Amino acid sequence: MISWIHLLGVVATVALLLAISWWSGRRVKDARTFITGGNSGSWMVCGALLGTLAGGQSTIGTAQLAFCYGLSAWWFTIGAGLGALVLGLFYAGPLRRSGCSTLLEVVSREYGRKAETVGSILFLIGIFISIMSQVLSSSAMIGSLFGIPTLWASILGAVLIMLMVLFGGIRSAGVGGIVKLVLLYLCSLVAGVVVWHIAGGLTGLRDGVDAVYQSPSLAQFNGLTDVESIHHRYGSPFARGVFKDLGGCLSLILGVVCTQSYAQCIWSAATTPKARRGALLCSLFMPIIGAACTLVGIYMRGHYVTADELKALQAAGEALPAGLGVIENSSQAFPAFILKHLPAWLGGLMLGTMLINILGCGSGLSLGAATILVRDVYGNVKRRMGLTASPLSQLSQTRLSIVGILVAAVIATSLFHSTFINDLGFLSLGLRAVAILFPLCFSLWWPGRIKPGRMVLSMPVGVAAMLLANFTSLPGDAVYYGLGASLLVLLTTRPRH
Repeated sequence: MISWIHLLGVVATVALLLAISWWSGRRVKDARTFITGGNSGSWMVCGALLGTLAGGQSTIGTAQLAFCYGLSAWWFTIGAGLGALVLGLFYAGPLRRSGCSTLLEVVSREYGRKAETVGSILFLIGIFISIMSQVLSSSAMIGSLFGIPTLWASILGAVLIMLMVLFGGIRSAGVGGIVKLVLLYLCSLVAGVVVWHIAGGLTGLRDGVDAVYQSPSLAQFNGLTDVESIHHRYGSPFARGVFKDLGGCLSLILGVVCTQSYAQCIWSAATTPKARRGALLCSLFMPIIGAACTLVGIYMRGHYVTADELKALQAAGEALPAGLGVIENSSQAFPAFILKHLPAWLGGLMLGTMLINILGCGSGLSLGAATILVRDVYGNVKRRMGLTASPLSQLSQTRLSIVGILVAAVIATSLFHSTFINDLGFLSLGLRAVAILFPLCFSLWWPGRIKPGRMVLSMPVGVAAMLLANFTSLPGDAVYYGLGASLLVLLTTRPRH
């Protein structure tokens, strides 16, 4: 039950992070500092990356997936960590040497304005979907804490995201990310230790899951037929299938590499070695956070059923087994654990930290989307129309774009409020990767190999193939089909020279 101590902890934590964002943003005087930060150290880079990566997907989403599929939920944060590793080791140097401030600017230098325009539109679609998932996550958290309707919870979440980044840009995300790094790590470690203690280790976690599925109707409701199938789902890292889980991991790795928000963290560093070290630090932290959230999800599976599962039990004429609680849905696994199994003061701190993580992730993605919108889309429109000046500065344009993006996200989430947060996240990351992975890689390392027209064609073809595979439920992960279609287009052309 939510008490005034919980709420006080949430409000105090959110206020602290917003104050830090405002304080760090006071030194922002121009658009370039707002977008790239300008002189960040390794920990600042790590904080900015973590602040964008460790959002609703990494915490609430991981616990939710572990509630349903056990250990395979860990792939999200493993993939995010590997993505940061690849970004730091292989892309930090080339991106910084390019002298560009957006990924699509890198692409346009090799393949022209048309590639930049097409990439901008496809890229914005992917990022916008991810922003929707963060608004949905914040709405779920705020709604459960304060008991307000979904629409108003979404509006409040979007306003808080806006405040976190509007006056500080990437620098506020970095400073806030460092504080979040400390809070998130402490909260994750505490949650993991508490679960390990009260469950009695891995054996206790497995016994709890086995006990829940002693009910035949509950097992049937979840598509489980025997003990072996239960152990496979919750104990195997490939519970959803090898190609599906590895495909999800691949989407994370490539999505991190191909996302403007994460590239901005690299550009924000004072030097390339500091950028690389910041990315490597992030790659170490992410999987540990995911491990703790996975343990929480598995523990909650062994002690709680969802409202729909309770209805299935009642329809079969079975009573709720003794010792089991009820949560509304699987997405509430982590918040319910905090509320029911931790002291109120600690629970308030953890709930506030989780909410700030979601807001920070949304703020980083919103900044990345606004940067592309102003520099790539609006910039190209101005050039085509022959406009040389704008009534607003680039800084004002970026800030207004953030407001517009978040307003649109609130409208979209009100239409798709029942969509799974995880589905939006994986789709978003995969779309970003399919849209610009090949153009980016060829621009950085193999210029002059592919004709611009063919490269431009490969971008929407790949995205269309991925969307088709996603909505028709083809086997494996949709990202395979998207990348395969893009590569097929590229292989059907001859090199330029």
